Amino acid sequence: MKKLIYLLFGLFMILLLQGCTSREEATVPSPPLDSEAPPAISEWLKSSASNVNPGKTITLGFSQLGSESAWRLANTASVQDAAAESGIRLVLRNAEQSQSKQFEAIRSFIEMKVDVIAIAPVVESGWEDILREIKQAGIPIVILDRSVDVKDTSLFVTTIGSNLYEEGVRAGKYLLDLMRSQPGPIRIAELQGTKGSTPSIQRGEGFRSIIKARKDMVITQSAPADFTEEEGREVMRTFLKVPENERPQVLFAHNDDMALGAIESIEAAGLRPGVDIIVISVDGSRKALQQLAAGKLNAVVECNPLLGPQLMQTVKEIMAGRTLPKRMVPPEDVFTQERAAQEISKRKF
Repeated sequence: MKKLIYLLFGLFMILLLQGCTSREEATVPSPPLDSEAPPAISEWLKSSASNVNPGKTITLGFSQLGSESAWRLANTASVQDAAAESGIRLVLRNAEQSQSKQFEAIRSFIEMKVDVIAIAPVVESGWEDILREIKQAGIPIVILDRSVDVKDTSLFVTTIGSNLYEEGVRAGKYLLDLMRSQPGPIRIAELQGTKGSTPSIQRGEGFRSIIKARKDMVITQSAPADFTEEEGREVMRTFLKVPENERPQVLFAHNDDMALGAIESIEAAGLRPGVDIIVISVDGSRKALQQLAAGKLNAVVECNPLLGPQLMQTVKEIMAGRTLPKRMVPPEDVFTQERAAQEISKRKF
């Protein structure tokens, strides 16, 4: 009789434990995915996450577009430092302003079977085919700093970088406010960046969208200077060869390096930058803020290059199978002469 009781009690405990296990397994949630994400992206991220060994080091292939400016050097250093701090293996290739070199680097990343590819594109166009190659290889893509002009935006996971159009808008608003009591016509010279690049296109469009409010504000001279100090110096020298009555009263430079080169040419021509010619630029480097404090620049629209930590966090989120916003923009400011001195010590580039 006792044996029968023990047998029945043992069976009861086995059934009870099985029931507990079933209830625990039923309540374990699966990794969440944003319900608004396109199905193709969600599947892509799920696939990436499922291929990751928790103990495996993540490898990021990064195609940097060049080293043309202080901003770009700071951007590269930020990515390198953040990768080292986060334990992500970084494979960096510098394209030296060549899209074909970027394609070569990207194909080498595919052969290496890196986990994620980040691209800072030289120009906007011509990316559809190479992005399809990456996606077919099952590697998620992050666009850094600039944009790519593709019809199928599911080819990349997200874009991290400034609102370049808004930077042009801010430059235009500053100029309108500064010149509100100045009668026209007001002649404006524009130093563009690399022809066909996102900053050159969008900053120019944003600036024009604002100054069109005054029909007597006219861009009389505009040329690319490749975001470099040397080209900024040379192109500005050419701009100043016109007769005095055609000389620009305002210079809008698409980055600080070009503005710094232009300031040298303005001074070489016997003119006072910041007084005889209003100078507005974009970036916010320490060197530009020093010139701003000295009165040789009138305003600098900030463009934050320190995107490394955000990129590394994005890579980790992708590898965890989480869906991200399609665009992520860092906070930015506009620096004037009155604020320049207090901001210089804060600059990291």
